[in-house]
Amino acid sequence: MIIGDMQQKRDRGYKKVKDAITLHGGTSLLSTGITGDDARFALAAVQAGAKLLEPNHPAIALARGHKGVTSMHDAEEVRHEIPMEEIARVIYGVRQVVGPDIYITTGAPGTFAEIIPTPFTEEHAWLLSKSGADGLHTHKSTIQDLADIVEVAHKYGLLIDAYIAHPADRHLFGVPAGTPAEVAEVAKQMQDVGVDFIGLMTGMSYEGVAAGEIATPVRERLDSMIKSVKVPTLAEGGININNFKAFMGTGVNILVVGTSFDDIARKAVRESVTTFLAR
Repeated sequence: MIIGDMQQKRDRGYKKVKDAITLHGGTSLLSTGITGDDARFALAAVQAGAKLLEPNHPAIALARGHKGVTSMHDAEEVRHEIPMEEIARVIYGVRQVVGPDIYITTGAPGTFAEIIPTPFTEEHAWLLSKSGADGLHTHKSTIQDLADIVEVAHKYGLLIDAYIAHPADRHLFGVPAGTPAEVAEVAKQMQDVGVDFIGLMTGMSYEGVAAGEIATPVRERLDSMIKSVKVPTLAEGGININNFKAFMGTGVNILVVGTSFDDIARKAVRESVTTFLAR
């Protein structure tokens, strides 16, 4: 009954992403963190030129102070507790503010790798799609789990971005692959099961502003991923205002940036309050 309709929705979402990549000279920005889950900052990002946004459940947990968390590391431990209805409310609010032409992909309970049973159901996909999401931001750790979530997401018009992680990462935010050859193989498998956008975790450093240039092993793995697939590619993890230009010559299509924006916003608030209270 809605197969054709949802194909049109996915086609429209895919065009938003491709247009953003073209507009930004081959490498666009997926703005997340505080710029994805707070409508005020989402609008500011869009007014500055961002075309791709990502609200997600750990960022929402951090923004709401869920269980008293004050860092993204801690928020990752309780992210699965955020109700799907809360994710939907955030998406709806952001969508109302930024309008229909901005691409919104969202992380939600069940779209990341969990050690607690956290299924992502058809009802969840319907709710997020209805609320204004174009896609799902996923961090599953097996190809089978990805295949399952692709099937559910596509049925309700949602595109999928998924990631390849390094086995030694502090948090396993993707299908593990160590060497460039392993990265290429996993990327091809992702593409084969229908993943729409494929990314590489480029260094899980939540202290993003302190990160340096791209390490050679990361660059080699990134290059291998980019060359092995036909879909648009992403890089996520440790990307900040100091090192983002190092990614520009790699051929990657989208840089995912969130923690860097959070850090900049916190610093601006601290400095402003200090100024107001100065005697």
